[in-house]
Amino acid sequence: MKKLTTSTGEQTIRIIPRVYPDEITLTLRDDSTNTSVSYTIENNQWEYLNDEWQLADYTWETTKGMYIQDGYLYITNNYALVEGRFYDLTIVSAGEVIYKDKVFCTDQTIDQDTNSYYSVNDSVYTTENSYDNDYIII
Repeated sequence: MKKLTTSTGEQTIRIIPRVYPDEITLTLRDDSTNTSVSYTIENNQWEYLNDEWQLADYTWETTKGMYIQDGYLYITNNYALVEGRFYDLTIVSAGEVIYKDKVFCTDQTIDQDTNSYYSVNDSVYTTENSYDNDYIII
């Protein structure tokens, strides 16, 4: 499962597809409304081929498109997603499905290394953190 945010800025998805294409059609289908949005994305690999530029102190601007690095296909695009919804991700190249996955949209910070997990009740429900739990609720 991939996690994306509600940001309308560029976001990158990292996948290992069945083939490494020059052009793809990425489709996101909203599970709640059953509506789909498709994006056509082309390969901009030429920006990453020159090893001298990769090793130099030069920062590339992020551009929409895709590139291959370390066996992964990186897809950068702008998405219009809704908080708390699931999406079906389908990537097609030359009429053939090369990758399928689920996408969950949330703006919460999720990091299992620091025990920061997704919560449905984030900013809605607060827990009582009294020092010794010596209160009674009737």
